[in-house]
Amino acid sequence: MESQHLPNTKAPFTVPLSQRAAEEKAAGRTFSTGRCFGGLALDTAPLLAPGQNLPGRRSGAEKLVSTGALREGSVSAGRTHGAETRRRQRRAPRALPSSPLAAQRGAPARQRSLRGPRRGRASPGSVPPDGNCSSWEKPGCLTRHWELHFPESTKFKNVWTTHSRSPIAYERGRIYFDNYRRCVSSVASEPRKLYEMPKCSKSEKIEDALLWECPVGDILPNSSDYKSSLIALTAHNWLLRISATTGKILEKIYLAPYCKFRYLLYLSWDTPQEVIAVKSAQNRSSAVARQAGIQQHVLLYLAVFRVLPFSLVGILEINKKIFGNVTDATLSHGILIVMYSSGLVRLYSFQTIAEQFMQQKLDLGCACRWGGTTGTVGEAPFGIPCNIKITDMPPLLFEVSSLENAFQIGGHPWHYIITPNKKKQKGVFHICALKDNSLAKNGIQEMDCCSLESDWIYFHPDASGRIIHVGPNQVKVLKLTEIENNSSQHQISEDFVILANRENNKNENVLTVTASGRVVKKSFNLLDDDPEQETFKIVDYEDELDLLSVVAVTQIDAEGKAHLDFHCNEYGTLLKSIPLVESWDVTYSHEVYFDRDLVLHIEQKPNRVFSCYVYQMVCDTGEEEETINRSC
Repeated sequence: MESQHLPNTKAPFTVPLSQRAAEEKAAGRTFSTGRCFGGLALDTAPLLAPGQNLPGRRSGAEKLVSTGALREGSVSAGRTHGAETRRRQRRAPRALPSSPLAAQRGAPARQRSLRGPRRGRASPGSVPPDGNCSSWEKPGCLTRHWELHFPESTKFKNVWTTHSRSPIAYERGRIYFDNYRRCVSSVASEPRKLYEMPKCSKSEKIEDALLWECPVGDILPNSSDYKSSLIALTAHNWLLRISATTGKILEKIYLAPYCKFRYLLYLSWDTPQEVIAVKSAQNRSSAVARQAGIQQHVLLYLAVFRVLPFSLVGILEINKKIFGNVTDATLSHGILIVMYSSGLVRLYSFQTIAEQFMQQKLDLGCACRWGGTTGTVGEAPFGIPCNIKITDMPPLLFEVSSLENAFQIGGHPWHYIITPNKKKQKGVFHICALKDNSLAKNGIQEMDCCSLESDWIYFHPDASGRIIHVGPNQVKVLKLTEIENNSSQHQISEDFVILANRENNKNENVLTVTASGRVVKKSFNLLDDDPEQETFKIVDYEDELDLLSVVAVTQIDAEGKAHLDFHCNEYGTLLKSIPLVESWDVTYSHEVYFDRDLVLHIEQKPNRVFSCYVYQMVCDTGEEEETINRSC
């Protein structure tokens, strides 16, 4: 398979391209190795624990090297989120020390105590199972189907609403309640419970989960492997594989007694290797230990598994004695990403590390003697010993310095996006060639806006090699092309721009009357994200219909009104606008999903009140139907 190479003077490193990307390149078209079609995309977004703040607006790039979650074939050193699933609105990725590599300027805070499960493979409609794109329906054709089959009489109607005291997550037509314990189908016009797992104690609750779907054409050892499953991480360090249709536990692995694992990461779901990683919480020295001069050298652990079927790669230790004053680390697409408080990001080959520093190969379910103790690997209380301990600095693949460690890789040939590592440069994005670090022509992007919320930038996840730059009142889609008569240099230019529907005049006049009766007129400028003006909050990409979805909000009187707009991904043309009937409070946390004929809005209100609004495609007959309200 054709490959692209990271520039490296110390160690060779090859990243396989997806079949779609190889075909695009062979045909002479540009392509991106982003989230949907495999390849390499790095995103150093921050890894956030459940309950921590996330930005209110999210981009479609949480994909590339960030500190946490890998999204469908991208490399990620971060997590959103992560954010992450293909149809979810993406957060603007940030840096790890504060967690697809995307940069942002401070975005509004949002709370999420539990993120939804994520699919691991590109969905049907993006790449054919047999790899033959000539006989496969292209996304552009699906857009034409939209125009043909969904005329003006077709509407999206709020068919039911539900409320919960626990976080709500959504994936692939399923809505999860009570920390994934209860699953409801959203396909029907009324909520239909698929399963409900037995109640459990707080220590046994599911803290994180991702959706695992069987690849087409693979021969698997067990019949249950062909059905969709949730890979779930519990609060007491068990990794479970749960049937997505019945809730039955199919497999269970006890991770370790020596640390607390908290996050599921995507490593690489691309063929032929399918890998997941589980990241532990960071070790913190107690006040007593610090007073006694006892230092905690191990920052965290990363447990790495292959799936289909489950097999152990190993548990990796991140030690400050080796890497120095590292603040966070993660695995993504076979790359170990290490980050420092100075803004430095370093990349290492995990395969090289595993081959060089693995102390002993371990197999799940087999007896093992470790440190004078004998037990079964993957069973309690023995768990899985840490069998990959780095004793010397591994070969360096690549390093870069960026503000808040924000760093992305994408496009073809490889380019990366950073913010210069100075506070006064916040909000300025540099797009550079990976091979020689040269700045692309027009490669400095800075949005002309004055707002409380920040703009963000990321590589487009549609495999086109484009870049999306989102601000409060505009969405710019940029393209990366060769400079005429100079194939070694590239330039950035606008492909199209989506503008918010607002008045051009930003000056506001206010008349006041003084005590003497004199009328004074004062003029001031409105912020670009003034609540009384239409402001973009969420931008997402729907790969099955090849659409850009944009959520815009306007504050009208005491409440905010939002609408979801669908734009042609190729030209930016507005195709459909869906008004959301519920009020939109910009201070709350919001998630919006578009899934073919379904739109779902999840809102978190104060005091842990969660609401879910489900819209389905209907033919408008002029008759108003009552919305179903359910409390779950």
